[in-house]
Formats: sequence, structure tokens, C-alpha cells
Amino acid sequence: MGRIFISAGHGGLENGVVDPGAPVAGTTEAEEMKRLRDWIVPELESRNLTVFSVPDPLSAADTLAWINARCQASDVALEIHAGASSDPVARGATVYHIANNDARKGHAELLLLALLRRVPQLPSRGAKPDTSTALGELAFCRRLQCPSLYMEVAYLTNAQDRELLQTRTREFALGIADGMASWSRAITNQIQEVSGTLPDIGISVNGGLYGERGVIINDNAFVPIDLADLLGVDLSDNFEVRRVRYRNVVYIKAVDLRNFNISVGWDASTRTVLLKSPSVSRICPGLIDSIMGHGNATQVQLSVFLRANNDQALDGFPDLPKLYREEGTIEGVNYDIAFAQMCVETNFLRFDGVVQPVQNNFAGLGDADGGPEGASFASARIGVRAQIQHLKAYASTEPLVQQLVDPRFRFISRGVAPLVGQLSGRWAADPQYGERILVQVRRLYESAGLL
Repeated sequence: MGRIFISAGHGGLENGVVDPGAPVAGTTEAEEMKRLRDWIVPELESRNLTVFSVPDPLSAADTLAWINARCQASDVALEIHAGASSDPVARGATVYHIANNDARKGHAELLLLALLRRVPQLPSRGAKPDTSTALGELAFCRRLQCPSLYMEVAYLTNAQDRELLQTRTREFALGIADGMASWSRAITNQIQEVSGTLPDIGISVNGGLYGERGVIINDNAFVPIDLADLLGVDLSDNFEVRRVRYRNVVYIKAVDLRNFNISVGWDASTRTVLLKSPSVSRICPGLIDSIMGHGNATQVQLSVFLRANNDQALDGFPDLPKLYREEGTIEGVNYDIAFAQMCVETNFLRFDGVVQPVQNNFAGLGDADGGPEGASFASARIGVRAQIQHLKAYASTEPLVQQLVDPRFRFISRGVAPLVGQLSGRWAADPQYGERILVQVRRLYESAGLL
């Protein structure tokens, strides 16, 4: 039987400071997850399972290194977190898995179902790929050498979830232990079936069959590292992309190529991983993060993407995709980037922050007087126009085509941020703000078949 690694999210040292996670109602995410973990571990051990508890002081990066130094292919690893939202109604449990991996999705669903059987009052938010998170990936799902999942057990910011977590901790622990035991058995049986030989898979590159074969490791597709050069990806100094040596060939995890604007898909019927580089797509390589330029998505593709992430998104703003295309084109701003920024700022038009829908403020723009609610605009079109103008202020020194409506345009040093990543720390304090926008741009292009 394989061993189990469990990590309580947050609580470690990040840049020399203890990370408490979300502080809510006299407690913190770190405190609640440590308490839950301390219930889960003895429950697993009572079932004669070998359990490793990650030391609390470790940072997120050190946690990965600690597990990788000890884990084997037959082991499993879980990190538990609590959800947090500015919307107090948001609640439920979610399990995140590495994207494009049906087997790991099944394991996530297994774990989620086991928890809900023990705590039926807890809503399910489903098993989700890590690409659906704000940063487009979760290191805990991707950087470990053994199968791993990332679980949000409940929303600490929701009073009902918080009460369940604090008063029915044992039921949470039993459910998670049930799921982990079943998951561990499934992985152990799978490893035994492989018997030391990795199953091979086909590789399609830009529509053609590649000469070499890939392999499956822990249900993930791996491809020869030489493919990275063929796709124009330089990994010479990037060792965050995991490398595995098998039969004298070095392989990398295919899904990691998504961070380099490579589209990664999977054809289950032929057991083939599908790779597509920007050089054969409609997206010009090197321009995906340039704020000035032309958008690529159609109005329909923008609408489909928005509804796929919030089926009620366009009920209040049915013309929004059209407005972004028109206003962006007039000022020469890439409307795909502006649209993706709107998705990040409003959580796909859920408006679960300070800004409300009636303000027609789709990008968290402040007003000139520094009011706490931010700017308000007379219509959706004017709100989009103000966002486009603010982007142009950062990315270009060219004059505006239309009359100025952005209340803070004059405060920007023109042209200081021509790339999306340079908005981090400027448009928002979040150091990963630009990457969060690019994650949504890539998701948009993949959903539209443009990347």
C-alpha cells in the first residue's frame, strides 16, 4: 500500500513572515487547517496507513521540496485549504486536480464524494482543473512527483460552512480519510498493474504525428524534452518544469507547456496528446501579452467563454462582448486582453467585491477623488471605454481617438506598461495581477480554438 502525505495550507514562513491565510471571525485558515489535519492523521493511521504530515513552518516551496524528497510513485499527497470570498454567501467544498487528466479528476471526485457522505450539509462546488484558479495552475497539483490534489474543504468566510467545520471536525476528518484511503488503494493497484513499465502514448504536434512516443506517469502525459525546442520553448534555465529520465530519454510533463502558450489537449480514443504552437495558430508568437494591438476572438467566442464561466454573466450586460470589440478596435487596444481583465476584476461579472453592477465599472477603476466605491459610469459602453483608455494610457503614448472619459487618465505616466505583466503593482497591488489576466487570455484562446 502506498503512503499518504498531507499538508495543512498556510501557516508556514513566506519571506520570513508566518502566512496565516484568510483571517475570519477570530480564527485563521492556517489554524483551522492544522486542527483538521490533526484529526485526519490519526484516523488514517488507525486504518494501518502510513502517513507523513508536512511540518508546519515550511513555506509553500519548501513543502513541495520536502514531499518530493520522500515520496514514491505509489504515494499520494493532499493539501487542505479553506475557501475565502468577499461574498459571504459563497460556500462549499472543491477539489482541484491537474488539468487535462481524467484519472486525476476521478480521484478528485472520489475524495469530494467521500467528504459529502460524512457531511451532507456541505454543498459541493465540484472537482475542478487547476487552470480554473486565478493563476491558472496550482504548484501542489503540478510540481510533486507523486499524485496530488488540492482541496478547499469549506468556505471560512461563510457562517454556515465555518460552523460545520468547527463543530463537526471529526466528520470532516472521517470523510477526507475515507476518500484518501480509497484514492491510495487506486494508485497502488495502478502502479502494480504497470509493473515497472510505463504505458506509451502518441504525440500530435500541430496536427501531425510526432516520430517519438510519450509516456504516462501517474496519469499525466509526458513528452520528450526535445519537443520543447521544436515548439520554440527554451527550457535551458527553467527547472520548475519537472524532468523525468526514462529509458535514457528525458521527458517533461506536457501540461507544463501551457505556460509557454502551447495548447495542450488529449484524444482519449487514440491515447494521443495534442500539442499546438502559436506559430500555426492565429495568435502571433510574442504578442499575446502586448496591450496595444488587435484582438483575435469573435463576439460569439467572447460570449461563449463568459457564459462557460458564469451562465448568468450576460443577463445584465448582453452587449458587453460587442462593446469590448468596438471600443478596443477604435483605440488600438487588444480587446481580448481588456475582456480578460474584466473577467478577473469582476469574477466573470459576478461583482463579488466592492464595485457593484450599476456602476458599469468593469476593471476596478478608481475615481479622481479616491472614493472607496471606485468610479461609476453612465452606461456599459462608457465603462468599457474608460477601461480601454486607461489601458492605452499605460501601454502607449499615442493620443486618444475618442473623448476622454477615464477619470484617472491624467495621472498615468504614458507608455510605462506596454505589456500585461507590467500592470502588476500598478493597476493592482497583486504582484501576479498581470499573470492572472494572461491566464484568462490563454483560456479564452484555447476555448475558441485559437491557440
